[in-house]
Amino acid sequence: MRSRDKILGVLYGQAIGDAMGMPSELSPVEKIRQQFHGKITTFLDGPTNNDIAQNFTKGQYTDDTNQALAILDALIETHWQPDEQILVKHIMAWADAVGAWEHNILGPSSKAALSAIKAGQDPRPVTDQALTNGAGMRIAPIGTLFEPADVKRLVQLVFDVTRITHSSDVAISGAAMIAGAVSAAMVYQDWDDIIDFALTANDEGVKLGASTWAAKTHDRLLLGIYIAQKYEGDDDQFSQRIYDVIGTGTMISESIPAAVSIAYYCRDVQKCALMCANLGGDTDTIGAMATAICGAKAGVGSIPTDWVQLIDTQNPQHDLKAYADQILQFK
Repeated sequence: MRSRDKILGVLYGQAIGDAMGMPSELSPVEKIRQQFHGKITTFLDGPTNNDIAQNFTKGQYTDDTNQALAILDALIETHWQPDEQILVKHIMAWADAVGAWEHNILGPSSKAALSAIKAGQDPRPVTDQALTNGAGMRIAPIGTLFEPADVKRLVQLVFDVTRITHSSDVAISGAAMIAGAVSAAMVYQDWDDIIDFALTANDEGVKLGASTWAAKTHDRLLLGIYIAQKYEGDDDQFSQRIYDVIGTGTMISESIPAAVSIAYYCRDVQKCALMCANLGGDTDTIGAMATAICGAKAGVGSIPTDWVQLIDTQNPQHDLKAYADQILQFK
């Protein structure tokens, strides 16, 4: 059942995966190995030669977690009844506060949709064709609100908070897959059951979005789980096959199945965060999603205390424990 330990596991898991993957964001795996002398083994400052990561220091999380918490702020303000204008207000307030427009911090779909809204234009031509992973990177906390029996309510809320920037079928299905994996991981003991429920949520979500030609996240996750099972115990081979076959770029149809497959393979917050940071591609976003799922399963008690303290110290703008208390009040 839902518990404060599991909810905090999700929030800190998301933040840890995001912050650990920040220095290598959008880097090819070969560059990561060269720049970080083989691999990343701990939290690091964003390097000056990374246009996005240079805006962050060791232990700071990026737009993934900041947007996830902005969505929670909006829902808390409206007593958990999603209001599109309030959701946009909170995302915009964060973006303006951190200079997201000037510092290239926003993802392409979110930036285009929010720019249209700023200009007083209808964002639907952008959101209906949004194929990048902003929908999934910020959704994990929504999974903490529901148990698996409430799958339809879960997916509806995923849709309601996602469509402000992403309303395509692949975006809604991918976001529902992440939220579903979180919801199931908080309750189910068996990882295969977690994957089955993530697929169920995914399939509910795809019905709600505008049609696109994007590859199906359902089938790509099945392929990722096959790879995880085939290379069980061989971290390097598994990671390389996810990179080569599933893909680790910013597309929903790559990064979201990759993240869920990595969570299934790692099953541990520390291992997951480090694997994602060294993966290559959209490391911070994949790390945020995958490590949130591991945190949902293992709880915050499984996370090293110094990691939790670093997240708190480096991100004083948020109190994750206060968010957990608010989430527990949701009915």
